[in-house]
This record gives sequence, C-alpha cells and structure tokens, in this order.
Amino acid sequence: MLFAVLARKAYARNLQYRGSHLLHNAVSAVFGFIYASIWTGLGSDSSLGVYGAKGMVGYIAFNQAILWITQFTTNGLGLEQSVRTGQIAIDLMRPVHLFYQAMSREWGQIWYQFLYKFIPIYVLYYFIFSLQLPKQASVYGWTVVALILASYISICMNYLIGVASLWTTESRWFYWVNYSFSMLLSGFFIPIEWLPAWLRTISFYTPYPYLLYYPTRIYLQLENGSVVLGALLWSIGFTCACLAVTAGVRRKLEVQGG
Repeated sequence: MLFAVLARKAYARNLQYRGSHLLHNAVSAVFGFIYASIWTGLGSDSSLGVYGAKGMVGYIAFNQAILWITQFTTNGLGLEQSVRTGQIAIDLMRPVHLFYQAMSREWGQIWYQFLYKFIPIYVLYYFIFSLQLPKQASVYGWTVVALILASYISICMNYLIGVASLWTTESRWFYWVNYSFSMLLSGFFIPIEWLPAWLRTISFYTPYPYLLYYPTRIYLQLENGSVVLGALLWSIGFTCACLAVTAGVRRKLEVQGG
C-alpha cells in the first residue's frame, strides 16, 4: 500500500540520523529534569492540588516525553520547502491526494520519534524519578488512543500551515505562532486548571489541551477515556478543513522555483 510505503521511507530516512538524535534526547531530558526539579521545590511548600509533588513530577515527565510525538512534528510537513523548490507541482500531479501523501510521511516520522525519543526519554525518567506506572490495562489503551488523536491533530495543523505557503510563500511564522500558543495553552508549562480563568476558558475552546494536557491526565488516571471524544471531534473538523484547503490548492498553484 502506497501510504505504508511512504511512512516506511520516512522512518528509514530518520534511521540514518540516530546518532545526532541522541543529542536531542539528552537536551530534552535535561529540560524535563529542570522542570521537574522546579516543581519538586514548589511542592515542598504547597500541596500542588490533586497532583502533589510526586504527581507533578510524573506530569512533567510524561509531557516532556510525548512532546516528540504530539508537538514536534515537521514544520508545515515540509510543504513550504516543496513550494519553494517547485516540487509541489509534481506532488499535485500524482494520482494521490496531497494531504494523504504528507500525512503518511509524517506518520513514519512520528513512529520513529516514538521508538527512539519518547521511549528512551520516558524510561530514563522512570528510573531517575521512580515513577509509578498505571496498573489498569484500560489506562494504557485510552492513553494510546489519546496520543494517536493528538498526533493526528498536530499533523493536520502543520499541514494547514504548510499549505498556507501557496498563498504567502512564507508560512514559517505560522508555525512559530502555533508553537507559542501550543506551549501556553496545551498545559505543558503548567496544568490548564491553574491558568487565569480567562486564559483557561480560551484554552478549553482550542485543540491544544488534546495535544498534551488530556493524554497526560488520562495516563495519570486523573481523567477517564471519554475526553478523547473531544479530540475525535477536532480530528474530524481538521480533516474536513485539510481536504477543503487541498481542493483550493489544486485550483491555485503558484510555483516559486524549479
């Protein structure tokens, strides 16, 4: 199947850079250790709500690990570069939908990052912080579903950012705006319920909590699996948006290079 082949090719391409990616893992692990240490210090003077000091360490550790599969997706799925080189014209001529092409390649990237970044980082934290693992199989099942939907939402958002380059020729700033909002509204730095009321309300009306906050809460057994329904609805909405935008792209193509 073509989509599986594209995913495998993207995965195989990343295998060539395993050595350099170890540095990414080390830096990411250090940042997570710093965040966890800060919350450990804060927990010595306050209860930290339903999390407690130990729970906040687990929250930060899981958040830091899943960044690689729910947040750190390819900038614009590589479509901006494709527009600049003129490759986009060839991609659109192929008898395969542009969205499915880009999405399949990105799933290969995410699978690589799951195996070589998420797992090593979380295993490291498990031993450093003596983390507690969920005992119910259903928790793992719902967490996997939440992470798959989170990854898909991130793919769709980056696809829309990449496709925007067909109109703006420069969509990188969209990526950084999205990244900034995501760090703030996804519950990465601080659980969403601790944000100011007005900012918390804004956050819950966006897809960002489904990227980090809800998957982590499910894993920590602070939410039940029903919250993935919201992620599913966002996924459906983003899918419709991606398909509609791609239809518009086929009617308007301005090649900048090639």
